[in-house]
Amino acid sequence: MVGSAIVRCLKAQGYENIITRTHKESDLTDQAAVRGFFQREKIDYVVIAAAKVGGIHANNSYPAEFVYKNLMIEANVIHEAYCAGIRRLLFLGSSCIYPKSSQQPMKEEYLLTGCLEPTNEPYSIAKIAGIKLCESYNRQYGTKYRSLMPTNLYGPNDNYDLLNSHVLPAMIRKFHLAKLAAQGNQEGINRDEARYGTIPEDIRSLLTSHSSRLTPKVILWGTGTPRREFLHVDDLAAACVFAMKLDDETYQHHTQPMLSHINIGAGEDNTIAELAEIVKDAVGFEGQVIWDHSKPDGMPKKLLDVSLAARIGWTAQISLKDGIQRTYQDYLRKLDESI
Repeated sequence: MVGSAIVRCLKAQGYENIITRTHKESDLTDQAAVRGFFQREKIDYVVIAAAKVGGIHANNSYPAEFVYKNLMIEANVIHEAYCAGIRRLLFLGSSCIYPKSSQQPMKEEYLLTGCLEPTNEPYSIAKIAGIKLCESYNRQYGTKYRSLMPTNLYGPNDNYDLLNSHVLPAMIRKFHLAKLAAQGNQEGINRDEARYGTIPEDIRSLLTSHSSRLTPKVILWGTGTPRREFLHVDDLAAACVFAMKLDDETYQHHTQPMLSHINIGAGEDNTIAELAEIVKDAVGFEGQVIWDHSKPDGMPKKLLDVSLAARIGWTAQISLKDGIQRTYQDYLRKLDESI
C-alpha cells in the first residue's frame, strides 16, 4: 500500500528513474540479497516502505515474526545502503512507538518516556530501533537519513485479510460482506473471498444468518470508545516526497539536536465507533453494529502532534470521509478486475 502510493506520487511529480522491489521479488531479511541488490543498482535515495504490519490480532498471534522481520528489514537496508555509499534514506515508522500512557497529542520528544502498549510492543520496539539506527548512522557517519512517523494508514492496495488487517480495512470488508449477504448475493461473497482471502468461520456464520433473513449485523472488536487518527496513504506519500526534497538546513533547524523523527498525521482523531459509522455509510450497509467487549481495545487514545510537520510546510489534504469513500471505490474496482 505505502510503496505503491509513493511511486504514484513520485511519477506525478516527474520522477522517472524509480527502482522498486516487492517482497516476492526480494527478501529484505536476507542480508546477502540486500547487499547484492545495492551493489547491482545505481541508487541515490532509498525509501524504506517495507514492513510486516497488522492489527491487534496479528500482533498478538505473531509477536516473534513482527519483531524479527521488521528488525532484519530495517537493519539490512539501512546498513547496506550505507555500505553502498548512499547518503540519503527515508525510514517510515509508526505512531505506536510512543508510550501507552503518553500525553495527547503525542509529540516527537515523548519517544522512550514510558512503557509501550503491550498488544503491539514487538512491532513498536522494531520501529524504535529503526529510528535509532538512522540517528546513529547520521551521528557516526554523517549520513542524511531521515525518519517519518505516520499515524494509522489506509487507502488503495490495503490488506483486507480479516485475520491480519488493521481496523479500517477490516471494517470495510466486514460491512461489504454483510451488505452482500443481506442482498442474498452469494456470488458476490464468493468473488470477494477469491480476491481478498478466506472468510473466517465466525464471520461466515454471520453471513449465513443474514441470508436467512435475520437482522443483518456486523460484530466489531472492543467497546468502540478508543480514539484513533487515520491518514490516507496518498497524504503520507506526499509527505515522503516533501521530506525527501526538503533542504538539509531547514530539516536540521527544526529537528536538531533533540529530535530524530517527524510525526505525519491528520491532526484529528475519531472514536472507533465514529469510524464504523463513516465506513458503514460509505459501504451502504443498513444493518446493526454489535461491539464485542470481550476483545481488546488497545490504547485508549492515539493522536499525533503534527505541529512540527506544519512548521516545515506539510499538512494532510484528504478528509477521512472522502478518503474512506475513495478507498471503498478502489476495493470495488479491484473486485471487478478479478472477474
